[in-house]
Amino acid sequence: MADTIAETVDLLYTIDQENLTPDQLIALGAALASLAQAERLDQINERLRGIHQVLNTWALKAAADGGR
Repeated sequence: MADTIAETVDLLYTIDQENLTPDQLIALGAALASLAQAERLDQINERLRGIHQVLNTWALKAAADGGR
């Protein structure tokens, strides 16, 4: 997902804003804001995945220690 976000941001930044209408500028701003939010959500998702792995490891260790 991060590659798609980065590629889209790169594409949006190549747009010549001087030739856009006010409505197109607003749409571009909204698109950039949406991409920033998607990037943030992707970062949060990665952190949650790491937390899940730690908790899963702890649970497996606890189950193994409890079975002895």
